Amino acid sequence: MDTVPTELEVLDERFARVGGDDRLERLYEGTRWAEGPAYFPAGRYLVWSDIPNDRMLRWDETSGVVSVFRSPAGYTNGATVDPRGRLVSCEQGHRRVTRTEHDGSVTVIADTYRGKRFNSPNDVVVSADGAHWFTDPSYGIDSDYEGHRAESEIGACHVYRVDPGTGEAAIVADDFARPNGLAFSPDGSQLYIADTGANHIRVFDVRDNGTLGGGAEFATCDAGRFDGLRLDNTGRVWAAAGDGLHCFDPDGTRLGKLKVPEVVANFVFGGPKRNRLFLCASSSLYSLMLNVTGAGTAGHRPHRTP
Repeated sequence: MDTVPTELEVLDERFARVGGDDRLERLYEGTRWAEGPAYFPAGRYLVWSDIPNDRMLRWDETSGVVSVFRSPAGYTNGATVDPRGRLVSCEQGHRRVTRTEHDGSVTVIADTYRGKRFNSPNDVVVSADGAHWFTDPSYGIDSDYEGHRAESEIGACHVYRVDPGTGEAAIVADDFARPNGLAFSPDGSQLYIADTGANHIRVFDVRDNGTLGGGAEFATCDAGRFDGLRLDNTGRVWAAAGDGLHCFDPDGTRLGKLKVPEVVANFVFGGPKRNRLFLCASSSLYSLMLNVTGAGTAGHRPHRTP
């Protein structure tokens, strides 16, 4: 394991309080395009994807050992851990969202919308009511590099919600170019969604009936393109970008950046206290302990709209 100096760029004085290790650890090197980290606190391990090599890897926090978690893996991209501790994955190659049960079996959450196959589900979050929200750009069918080249059956790139009761998928946002990373605010009242096609993040109000309102532009990217998103427990928005992670205040102010030597695609707050960042960046998996605590994968409370 090697390290590089931690570089936190302060753009607003409010970011000056963010700190942590003075070295960024490289836990693994050797992926073609690292993505989709998901941390399992009960087992103290991390699973992430190496999309072009069609495999998922597993890093053990207690030993530091890296092993193959799944191969082939359906060109899995984004992933999360649901409230019951199960892996939920976006399989670009199979054009579906799945859940890995505790016994290792795989359950299909959604693979079609009104009889038409999705493009290539990209990232997913699970709300407190058990609904699955995911983005569906076309990266997995644009070429054979991270999926299988194919024509879009739906003809557009949307954001979907799968109802926990009926299992039906519904479009909740249909005006995106390439919807990508998404994350809830700590209280579940808002949903942030990155659009790599438009190179910005939008913020939506989450209604009690499972629909979205608003959708104003929240932030634009000044280095590469936004990808994965996460929030910390203060409501600050962290976004993967070309030069590392960008941190935004809930008011939209870019507070600062964590510079990373490679392009960051996605990341997650993990560790026993959710204050250890795991970053999937091009060929590597990085880690950094911070004095910042993540909001949690699915710990938000459902929002109630009058």
